Amino acid sequence: MKRFVILLYLSAIITANVITAAINPIQIGLFIIPAGSFVIGATFILRDFVQMYKGRKFVYLLIVISMILSGATSYLLGDSLWITFASIVTFLVSETTDTEIYTRLKFPFFVRVMYSGIVGGILDSVIFVVIGLSPLGANFIPWNAVIFAIIGQIVVKTIMQLLGAGIIRFSLSKGAKNLIKGSTHIN
Repeated sequence: MKRFVILLYLSAIITANVITAAINPIQIGLFIIPAGSFVIGATFILRDFVQMYKGRKFVYLLIVISMILSGATSYLLGDSLWITFASIVTFLVSETTDTEIYTRLKFPFFVRVMYSGIVGGILDSVIFVVIGLSPLGANFIPWNAVIFAIIGQIVVKTIMQLLGAGIIRFSLSKGAKNLIKGSTHIN
């Protein structure tokens, strides 16, 4: 199970990059949402599972490996250097923040997943849009669209976190809930 979750985590990172590169952003009114945003929410949830199973030190090693994998995937998919740089910085900051919030909260697993993932998703959205997409970076969107791109991503990632936390909370057997609820692995 532990290896499977690690592989899912790594696969979700690559999948988010591929989907973002292959599918045009979804526009709902003024909001601009890269298609990969739906998968990015899952990476925070999977990272929390990896930490529960393997500990914080292992997660930091995996974050470094994943950051390199994410940057390489972006570059190989033909993203500009600004987008690749934004992907690497965003990944490092958002995943590290998710890790530290998850570690410090002393709540049941599903609550820790929810809070850490929502904060990680907000940081992921703001940093990537500003560094990667705005006129500051690759200049894909004008400044007046930046807030709408950020809000669109935050909404999608928050919904994904809430759905993931809800599934964890309500679908696990009582024995599995107790295992997860009692997990305090922070090494």
